[in-house]
Amino acid sequence: MDLFTSSNLLTPIPVPDGELAFLSQLPVQHGNDTVLARLIAETEWRSERITVWGKQYMQPRLSAWHGDASYTYSGLRMAAQPFTVLQQELRAAVEAVSGRRFNSVLLNYYRNGRDSMGMHSDNEPELGPQPAIASLSFGAERTFVLQHKLSRQRLRIALTDGSLLLMAGTLQQNWTHGINKIARPVGPRVNLTFRFIA
Repeated sequence: MDLFTSSNLLTPIPVPDGELAFLSQLPVQHGNDTVLARLIAETEWRSERITVWGKQYMQPRLSAWHGDASYTYSGLRMAAQPFTVLQQELRAAVEAVSGRRFNSVLLNYYRNGRDSMGMHSDNEPELGPQPAIASLSFGAERTFVLQHKLSRQRLRIALTDGSLLLMAGTLQQNWTHGINKIARPVGPRVNLTFRFIA
């Protein structure tokens, strides 16, 4: 199924060598502020040590992994916790919009502007060759940066409160993405990236 023809709510973002689409507000049962507060309160957040280019670093954010399968990235093995009731509701809303099925979610808690995500691709083998990844954001707006691996073309997308960004096709093969640190004061943000682990 084409990731972007399953819902007229999604707006395609034209990019070479991949597929992107954006929805400014995912239809959810609760207000965005309520969802953010519950995600922060109901998640068992962890500070993880990862390996990048042979060196170990503490992640500049908190994270959690929920779903049906464990996951490994940057030398970090994450055992899956069960989906919470709220996560199940959000997953159902994302699946309804995208027409795709997801069995796991990585949650990242950006407490302030000093928390960030380095440039990377979600290209782990268990995701498959052309993974569909649904990135759902609640809380403070942050800028999502994408960079093409060959042309170095850059694209910046404002991930607003309640927004959904869908990545698919060969995007992970050809692009990296991340969230930069920012100097100005900014409130908390929780991002959920729904995935299907084979």
